[in-house]
Amino acid sequence: MTPTVRTRIAPSPTGAPHVGTAYMALFNLAFARKHGGQMVLRIEDTDRQRSSPQSEQAILDALQWLGIEWDEGPDCGGNHGPYRQSERLEFHQAEVNRLVNQGDAYLCFCTTERLEQVRKEQMANKETPRYDGHCLNLSTEEIEKKKEQGDPYVVRMKVPTEGECVFTDELRGEVRIDWKQIDHQVIQKSDGYPTYHLANVVDDHRMEISHVIRGEEWISSTPKHVLLYQQLGWDAPSFAHLPLLRNPDKSKLSKRKNPTGIFYYRDAGFLPEAMLNYLGMMGYTLPDQREIFSLDELSESFEIKRMSLGGPIFDLAKLKWLNGRYLREKLDSDEVVNRLVDWKANKEKFAQVLELALPRLETFSDFFPLAHHMFEECPIYSTEDLIGKQEAQFVTRLLKIAEWELEKIKDWKRDALAELFQHMAKVEEMKLKDLLRPFFFAISGSAVSLPLFDSVALLGPDLSRVRLRNALHKLSETGASLSKKGLKSLEKEYRSAYGNRID
Repeated sequence: MTPTVRTRIAPSPTGAPHVGTAYMALFNLAFARKHGGQMVLRIEDTDRQRSSPQSEQAILDALQWLGIEWDEGPDCGGNHGPYRQSERLEFHQAEVNRLVNQGDAYLCFCTTERLEQVRKEQMANKETPRYDGHCLNLSTEEIEKKKEQGDPYVVRMKVPTEGECVFTDELRGEVRIDWKQIDHQVIQKSDGYPTYHLANVVDDHRMEISHVIRGEEWISSTPKHVLLYQQLGWDAPSFAHLPLLRNPDKSKLSKRKNPTGIFYYRDAGFLPEAMLNYLGMMGYTLPDQREIFSLDELSESFEIKRMSLGGPIFDLAKLKWLNGRYLREKLDSDEVVNRLVDWKANKEKFAQVLELALPRLETFSDFFPLAHHMFEECPIYSTEDLIGKQEAQFVTRLLKIAEWELEKIKDWKRDALAELFQHMAKVEEMKLKDLLRPFFFAISGSAVSLPLFDSVALLGPDLSRVRLRNALHKLSETGASLSKKGLKSLEKEYRSAYGNRID
């Protein structure tokens, strides 16, 4: 009997849903459907400081908007739950204990300060930074004494010092990595939560995942996972590492050079089927070379070995071209009207914008000039308007700080946004009106517009952040961009005045 094909995606609920998540989900789903199997959605929420229920729900909503469906997950259940890693700690703890008892893992009491010092020395000696094995051979008595003293500790896996790890990648064939390149990975943090490496292996095994299809950035970590499977006495799944999406300059797709939030594309007026089609084009070509295809058509023809290994370039202009073809070729006029109404011309959306505009209206014709920025991708304005009487470099500084501060907001509401900018004005020792001037232009394209905080709340995090980055890009064309040294200096200043960044 042929084993059932089971794939999974395991996003972390720590920020806006990323197009890279949708890209990986698409091919996991296509592979599972091709082979009559199932795809599992598992939430990797072991990063307790950054994970949030809002981010988890956003992931579900974003994938559902695109038309990506899963067979098992936190919202629909299944026979292999729970589907949040934080609810599976008993499984993880049992395997950590087993690894320690077997002698395949050990307790490490090294402080952050010691680890940082070791790292600095290794880098000074031009060595690869890695754990030096300081706690590897602690005696039982030493371990118990440190525990009694309340010394915090993590658990690390033991890694061979000789030889190499050999595994097969479905796209790349045999991969060989020297064990000397592999660090003694932490598998359980000091708070008792597992790291990704341990939890992902345990959960993939218990959920009977047959094929792990993920990004190529995980190739270097695969030896750790292969070793854990061996130490735990389990058969490893098949691995396939897909090429990562790239910016036009071939760097890894990043929000600083391309909109990466799925909701940005929804809110900017893209069709979900066009977006999914484009993501499919990024890594795969159908046998008949057609450019427009559905998820069903992709799944029917899908052969993982046909995946391209070249870094696919995410080109916003080409996505817009494809979206335009969908509007003209795949939808009739009535359907376009219906989609337009569903997008932002619906009564609920209009009512929200009208509530902000009404105090400023004298005739209906005033509405659209006043509120046009609520229905467009990015407003148009001059760099001179953005800068006003302030120095371009100073405005760049304010926009960058706001970008970092906005990343911290989990509950994107008017009051939270108002508090953020009021706090900025206090820290920067500025009048709120003066601080907000460049933000009015960045968000609305005008110095006089709908209330700023309410507008940002309605636009949502993805569109708002893209508009800030667009303003920063405009300023960079004047020579006011932050150099690497300037950015590092600003980050240090930011940490002192505002706290740590969340990226």
